[in-house]
Amino acid sequence: MQATETTHEAPTVAISEKAATQLRKIAQAEKLSDTGVRVAVQGGGCSGLTYKLAMETKDREGDKIYEQHGVKVYIDKKSVIYLVGTELDFSDGLNGKGFVFSNPNAKKTCGCGTSFAA
Repeated sequence: MQATETTHEAPTVAISEKAATQLRKIAQAEKLSDTGVRVAVQGGGCSGLTYKLAMETKDREGDKIYEQHGVKVYIDKKSVIYLVGTELDFSDGLNGKGFVFSNPNAKKTCGCGTSFAA
């Protein structure tokens, strides 16, 4: 029995080219090879749920795995329901620098954009 599911359907989280470029730069700076990113949701933040990004080298049981713009994306099965249709981008504009989530499932978000309620 296979522990993970690699799929070619529409990704749960779409990653922009700009976000993928930044993720590859982080992996290179940390001297990580064959690395992807784990996108997850966990309890916390001022709106109830918060996003979590972490560099990842291997899958876990039940993960959905996608590859976009040369970056593997790992999402655990509990986070998938909160992340369907989410877009991950990277902003380096005047309003701040960092990864930005655009989540159609978020009923409300906090001012800093790192937590949400579904």
